[in-house]
Amino acid sequence: MSTTPRQDAIRHISAGRPGSAAEAPREPFNLTEMFGSRVFNDAVQRRRLRPDVYQALRRTIDRGEQLDPRISDAVSDAMKDWAVEHGATHFTHWFQPMTGLTAEKHDSFLSPVVEGGAIHAFTGKELIKGEPDASSFPSGGTRSTFEARGYTAWDPTSPAFLRVTPYGTTLCIPTAFCSWTGEALDTKTPLLRSSEALDRSARRLLALIDERPERVFVTMGPEQEYFLIDRELYLLRPDLLVSGRSLFGARPPKGQELEDHYFRTTPERVLNFMMDLEHELWQLGVPVKTRHNEVAPHQFEMAPLYEQVSLATDHNMLAMELMQSVAERHGLACLLHEKPFAGVNGSGKHNNWSMADERGGNLLDPGHTPHENLRFILCLTAVIRAVDVHQDLLRVSIAHAANDHRLGANEAPPAILSIFLGSELEEIVEDLVSGGQAKSRARGHVQLGVTTLPPIPKDTSDRNRTSPFAFTGNKFEFRAVGSSQTIAYPNIFLNTAVSESFDVLSDEIEKRSKGGAERKAAIQEVVRETLKRHQRILFSGDNYSREWERESARRGLLNAKNTPDALALFPSEKNLALFERYAVLSRRETTARSNIFYSAYIHRIAVEALTMVQLASTALLPAGIAYQKQLADSINAARAAAPKAELGEQEKLLVELASTISRLRAALTHLKEAHAHLEEKPEAVAQSLHCRDQILPAMVELRAHADRLEGLVDDTLWPLPKYHELLFVH
Repeated sequence: MSTTPRQDAIRHISAGRPGSAAEAPREPFNLTEMFGSRVFNDAVQRRRLRPDVYQALRRTIDRGEQLDPRISDAVSDAMKDWAVEHGATHFTHWFQPMTGLTAEKHDSFLSPVVEGGAIHAFTGKELIKGEPDASSFPSGGTRSTFEARGYTAWDPTSPAFLRVTPYGTTLCIPTAFCSWTGEALDTKTPLLRSSEALDRSARRLLALIDERPERVFVTMGPEQEYFLIDRELYLLRPDLLVSGRSLFGARPPKGQELEDHYFRTTPERVLNFMMDLEHELWQLGVPVKTRHNEVAPHQFEMAPLYEQVSLATDHNMLAMELMQSVAERHGLACLLHEKPFAGVNGSGKHNNWSMADERGGNLLDPGHTPHENLRFILCLTAVIRAVDVHQDLLRVSIAHAANDHRLGANEAPPAILSIFLGSELEEIVEDLVSGGQAKSRARGHVQLGVTTLPPIPKDTSDRNRTSPFAFTGNKFEFRAVGSSQTIAYPNIFLNTAVSESFDVLSDEIEKRSKGGAERKAAIQEVVRETLKRHQRILFSGDNYSREWERESARRGLLNAKNTPDALALFPSEKNLALFERYAVLSRRETTARSNIFYSAYIHRIAVEALTMVQLASTALLPAGIAYQKQLADSINAARAAAPKAELGEQEKLLVELASTISRLRAALTHLKEAHAHLEEKPEAVAQSLHCRDQILPAMVELRAHADRLEGLVDDTLWPLPKYHELLFVH
């Protein structure tokens, strides 16, 4: 009896041969010795650099001082020697272009000598500057096709690291990427600029309360959600291969209804993957802390400790790359798409944002008496204002085609921005606005009613998982960020918005006071007025509810429900002026990113539409027609053998099948036509609206008929692995 590839794959998996074999279990290791062992970190720099070179480099990293180019040769020599000792043969400038991914061009350390043979060579010039071709990367119109020159520039704040494979080792040097004209062609450059802007503005405000830190850093800890499925099944799904999500698939009898996957015991095969991944990340200095099962079947999460935002962004990009390569080693496929499966929860990336001084003091730590913590109250006020004034920018930062499937779907925060503070802080804000005496609430303990169980210290408020921007103890958790996207843009936009708020508060306080008691009164007045003006952004209820949608409209909050609606807000004069004023993005650079966001949205939907057309035409329709013939032949054979046999139900099934096939063909034609009209639109805005209003509805229509067909066709004839196999076979 012949079998289908889908059946063979399931049989193969159930026999315990899950594709490519992972390497043998590792020997016991010392985590503290292994952590950062592949990183040219502070400890390595201290050992290998001359004291004067080391101190100069640390001043750049810790204080943001201009890099002294005279130290570059000494650093490059030490870096090369260290890398070669670890087996490196090549180096690369590792950068993050506006594709949302990473990029690299490798050069060997090989340098032939006149006498014959070769030596290892790596100069300070090669460390500081690289020159990849910039013409094939997105530029948003800032570069013509023939203008190819681009530069990568060493970022000393993110340490170099080694990528090790069974066949060799490469030294990776984190860099920025710019054009010959000096415009940023990456996500790192504006992120670093925004961090410097926030540092300046925060120190200015803190000086007004007689606090003078040397530096204020943005700290970040991005939680990463993802799905794992068997790789053999993944390779039988062209839609997952091409677009990262299942474009077809009927809902299985069981999804996440029983809520039995969250925090459940992790399957051994998945746990092996997690351990292998953590081992790789720890060696690269990525401080992975937490792992657990998420809500949906075969969905998981990992979370790191907090780092400076640019380094955290680099580490998150590294983690996403390694998650996919390590998964392959274990015969798995890692899906980072925001909504790979309809009917179950999608994946996000919680962007845990805070600020700290050079001593590690958290500016958003309320302490035991937050009402008396002036630094905290000022920083909290600035963030509240920033989120309210720049709702549009924060919405743009999470706007892309994949996230549209997730936001507001009763599983993730809605597209409406709001802040959850918790009951204690909301009461303090109310007291400050009303002019009453602000006070803190006693925390107390949770008593479980069992004498052998200890009382649990109780937080002052519950958590609100429906909030897109929630205060969670000493940080804000921007929960609406998508799982597949870089965290650079949410933090660029948030840093810049908060920088402006710091300066607005400073301007008002300075204008109203000259110092001493006057200043304290001015601070209280400015805080009260600012909170009152922007209190509308605070909401502690259910963000999923229809009532909140109506209430937010009454408050005048923004509700950009999809990516085209959000992107239309981006290149406004307000936003162009903001980025220009803080030297984060020039007007030309902002416009370029607007163009790139539009292009990414259009191309992703176009690719998905063409994938659906191809799959429906060459796999699903043929399966339906084959079963239609099989069923018709069966009915005719039965009628010939037993003329009086009752065949009404079989004939009804045949009619339903034929009708579904007919509707599927009509929907397929509709989608083809909708896609064909895309190129007729004159510019990106019109094309994005055509994608939203014509192509996406046609895709939904085609999927509905295909998923109905899946429920009718003989299981042995259906070519694609089904949802229950993708989500439960492992």
